Amino acid sequence: MSHLRVFNDNDPISVLQQASTPDDITHVLRDIGVEFRRWQPAHPVQPGDPPEAILAAYQTDIDRLMLARGFRSVDVVSIAADNPNKDALRAKFLDEHSHKEDEVRFFVAGSGMFFLHVGSKVYEVLCEAGDLISVPDGATHWFDMGPAPSFVAIRFFTEPDGWVGYFTGSDIARRFPRYE
Repeated sequence: MSHLRVFNDNDPISVLQQASTPDDITHVLRDIGVEFRRWQPAHPVQPGDPPEAILAAYQTDIDRLMLARGFRSVDVVSIAADNPNKDALRAKFLDEHSHKEDEVRFFVAGSGMFFLHVGSKVYEVLCEAGDLISVPDGATHWFDMGPAPSFVAIRFFTEPDGWVGYFTGSDIARRFPRYE
């Protein structure tokens, strides 16, 4: 089940707030400009399935969101625990970074964890199949898929070159627990 925990950015142990219902998670994240919605993943897919098959299965949802939000490109991250590049892929997203566009992900299988660093707080958001999250342009964050990743996420972009991270150089992500 999806959940949210909030911490002071200098205390990765003491939970200040938590939420476990989609409505409560949506409410807390809305206050920091993050969109969170529950959609029903209508087509069964498995981590490791080829991106082309996932895009074809969700084409109607993709077209609707691209039209509504002006996205120009889309891709799929589909990673299973037996992926030989899983450690390198995990490491790519583990340091705090931002983007020059909203980071929009629709999880259609499995799970992963976003950490949003807003002001003096860190928001830990476990996203699972059916979660759509939109992290605003410029918001600092990191993502952890865990040591045995198992998820499929459709990613939406306004820029044609796709995912580009601007790393802050902060060590904050190393001070917070990982998604294990």
